[in-house]
Amino acid sequence: MNRTQARKRPSAASRRFGYVVAVLVNAALLYAANVWPGWEAVPVLTGEMRLVMGLVNASIVVSLTANVAYLVRDPPWLKALGDLLTTAVGLVALLRIWQVFPFDFGDTTFDWTLVVRIVLVVAIVGSAIGILAAFVAFVKGAAGRSSAREAGPH
Repeated sequence: MNRTQARKRPSAASRRFGYVVAVLVNAALLYAANVWPGWEAVPVLTGEMRLVMGLVNASIVVSLTANVAYLVRDPPWLKALGDLLTTAVGLVALLRIWQVFPFDFGDTTFDWTLVVRIVLVVAIVGSAIGILAAFVAFVKGAAGRSSAREAGPH
């Protein structure tokens, strides 16, 4: 595919299937982190995790809500706006996790702290890029939507 060809969206049925899967995964994550077994069951997480759980939960809830909305209607501009919001909330959660760093890897010979810090940096940078990409997609989608309204029926 060259740059002048528009990317074709998957069929509505396959998009909706993906949204249902995302809703189920997000609901399972909320349940697992907050009810059973709960984040406290993860041995490398410290009590400081409580300081970031609100933002982690917010990130999951925003994603779940966006995917429920896409089940109802998913024009490209709305999908881009949802991606922008979910990625922005996720970025805030990642920054708080970096700040609090609620992990304790004990006395291991491997530097897991360094690995987790690197993964967090990659996730933060990727989120920032994702926010920019979603913003551009949203602006393009909104502009296309308004120019289609202005053109009216032919």
